[in-house]
Amino acid sequence: MKTLLSRTLVSLLLISLIVSCKHHEQQKAPVDKEAIKTDYLNESKAEFDERMAWWRNARFGMFIHWGPYAVPAGIHNGEKIKGIGEWIMLRAKIPIKDYEIYAKQFNPVNFNADAWAKLMKSAGMKYVVITSKHHDGFALWDSEVSSYDMVDFSTYGKDILKQLSQACKNHGIKFGTYHSIMDWHHPKAQSDTYTGDREINEEDKKEFKDYLENYLKPQIKELITQYDTDILWFDGEWVKEFTHDQGKALYQYVRELKPTIIINNRVDKGRQGMQGMTKDDADYAGDFGTPEQEILEGTASSDWESCMTMNDTWGYKSYDQNWKSASVLIHNLLDIVAKGGNYLLNVGPTAEGLIPQPSVERLTAMGTWLSTNGDAIYKTERLKNNFKQGEDLRFTKKKDTNTIYAITLKKPDKIVTLNSIEPEENSTINVLGYTSDLKWEYSKESGLKIHLPEDILSSWNENSFAWCFKIIGKEIQ
Repeated sequence: MKTLLSRTLVSLLLISLIVSCKHHEQQKAPVDKEAIKTDYLNESKAEFDERMAWWRNARFGMFIHWGPYAVPAGIHNGEKIKGIGEWIMLRAKIPIKDYEIYAKQFNPVNFNADAWAKLMKSAGMKYVVITSKHHDGFALWDSEVSSYDMVDFSTYGKDILKQLSQACKNHGIKFGTYHSIMDWHHPKAQSDTYTGDREINEEDKKEFKDYLENYLKPQIKELITQYDTDILWFDGEWVKEFTHDQGKALYQYVRELKPTIIINNRVDKGRQGMQGMTKDDADYAGDFGTPEQEILEGTASSDWESCMTMNDTWGYKSYDQNWKSASVLIHNLLDIVAKGGNYLLNVGPTAEGLIPQPSVERLTAMGTWLSTNGDAIYKTERLKNNFKQGEDLRFTKKKDTNTIYAITLKKPDKIVTLNSIEPEENSTINVLGYTSDLKWEYSKESGLKIHLPEDILSSWNENSFAWCFKIIGKEIQ
């Protein structure tokens, strides 16, 4: 009897201990989960490379600057305002209430998201970045954080980002949003000082922090959770109230919302002016550099993207007709890709919702060229030692292959000589768009000589822009 009682007591004690341990584990679980929170500022190189892969392969995207500034289109009170179109609120020192009239009048009845996405695709663009909110503070989507947006404030009353993000998804275009850290409209972002009439003080910094936490971040959350943006392209980070620590925290916040998202270096304070690359004097956040209206002189060890306009302005100005030619734009693309960068080419739609015809014409020409020569652009990388030969030859290499492209920016001579490429023995060389193999010979002393027959040479015309020689071989170290 005592033995049975003892066994029973032991069994009850064991059951009690097991239940107690399980209960203790359940109590600890939330603490353990919090302890393994990911530090996105210190991801591994392998994780970074995996996240950046599609962006590196894309090479070519569309930038869209669009907002109420398209209504005045560079003219305020009958005066042509100097400078870029989207800065008219600052340049003309337009009071907030007066600028709100333009926002109210913003009514792009001809906007067609599907047509825009089709234009991107036909132009050979793989992603888009549109101004969800520029410095003027006006949002192109239906924000629950503010009524100063496309749905609640403008005459149009429809969600632009919802339409465009869906159209881009339908056509296989990655969707990105530009978002300004600076805000000329929000009172706690020092909208009273946007004209530069006074210096900021400690109270300004306190208010800006409140704006950052309770306005900027919630709007960014909307962009990610409701529109599934693949890129967040920050700007306006130079305002004095915004700090390096806030930039790092903002980067971490965005990555927590969507770990796969790509973020430019303007999320932090490390950008080197218009040259756009990140300084190395601190641990700045950001995934890629942002040269503005310029192309790096050479290559870089980090990722970068040149954002550039087709004329002189980002936002639409009715009288800016200084358009770059399709040839210049294609050569820019080739120069950038040969140096290992991406090309983000801007359009500034009208207040009615139309992309200007000169932009459409140039994008169409670029798309036609890329339909034949895209293999030399997409999924390529720069050569290790030579991105060019002279001024009229550029090189790219297909990733994970031994295919090299030598690209001539002008009509070549009958014999093209390449000094740094050694072709594989018995391999073929041809020009993209032409089926015939070209005669060639190679020696270490005289390099690679490619012979062009007259029937190919005579086909060069003003719409050729550039020819791409496809070579199976290697770069000479």
